[in-house]
Amino acid sequence: MEREASIERNTNETKIRLAFAIDGDGRSNLETGVPFMSHMLDLFTKHGLFNLTIDAKGDIEVDDHHTTEDIGICLGQALLEALGDKQGIKRYGNSFVPMDEALAQVVVDLSNRPHLEMRAEFPAQKVGTFDTELVHEFLWKLALEARMNLHVIVHYGKNTHHIIEAIFKALGRALDEATTVDPRIKGVPSTKGML
Repeated sequence: MEREASIERNTNETKIRLAFAIDGDGRSNLETGVPFMSHMLDLFTKHGLFNLTIDAKGDIEVDDHHTTEDIGICLGQALLEALGDKQGIKRYGNSFVPMDEALAQVVVDLSNRPHLEMRAEFPAQKVGTFDTELVHEFLWKLALEARMNLHVIVHYGKNTHHIIEAIFKALGRALDEATTVDPRIKGVPSTKGML
């Protein structure tokens, strides 16, 4: 079964078309209008071995907030739809990723209970023109719409770019693990009988 989904979101602030495949090979085609987010999503896709296409047009003349937030919403919705009934998935994923002096850890549970716990401090408020507070905004909307429990812990780091890069790489790897189908798992990995 193909585990993929396409999402469209049209508002007065953004117009987004997004296609996401869980079982990919790390290919991305990203036109977000927000270069730093494109870079991070490319890393996420490559390290998660997903396929991701985004065509986003937003009010970036105001700032990057609406576009970044709405991409998180669309990606979360696509992930949830692509997972289907979640039969046989591992459910949990954990990844540590170093990036030079920075070390980030991302832990996910595809539990159908959305929550973001983020323990990260960014030394700089901007990377280029990108507001670093938008990382939290993106991750919260992703967790909410994918209905997953997402924990992000930055153990240490001094360079803001390195810290955020480590987070997105770890996110891809943790989600790759959590979405992997294990033939030993019958049904869903929950004593409740559902996720």
